[in-house]
Amino acid sequence: MARRPVAAVAAVTLMLEAVGIALLNWILGLVVDRQQMSLGGLDTDAMSVGTWVGGGVFGVYLLLCGVVLLRMALRDRAPGRLGRILLLTCAVTHGVVGAFSVGLVGWPAFAFLMVVLGLVVLSLLAYEPEATGRGGAEGGQDAPSPA
Repeated sequence: MARRPVAAVAAVTLMLEAVGIALLNWILGLVVDRQQMSLGGLDTDAMSVGTWVGGGVFGVYLLLCGVVLLRMALRDRAPGRLGRILLLTCAVTHGVVGAFSVGLVGWPAFAFLMVVLGLVVLSLLAYEPEATGRGGAEGGQDAPSPA
């Protein structure tokens, strides 16, 4: 199975997506700030700063997911528990954002997000977690024999 290339492609895709999300939110923050837009009486500066911070946080999150996938590809080993949890949340996030993107942005955005979702899930499934040694057949302990 070609699990290393899949993880590498997923890592590069997530890193490019992180840059795209951060850039998009930066541009949206500039638009809100320059046109003095307000929503429900909120301060324009608060809205633009919130957009920049939200885009930066989401970009860093996607970048971190990409780093975990890149490390998986380079080491050819499954990530640890926190890495798996991070990638699972990344997959769920792409599923939810993909569902919303159909109505807001259109089918091409949905297709892109589903491809990224598929790459992340395929990477997770290709790398099985390593045995932890907590008993059972994997831990090397035999079952008790009946007396």
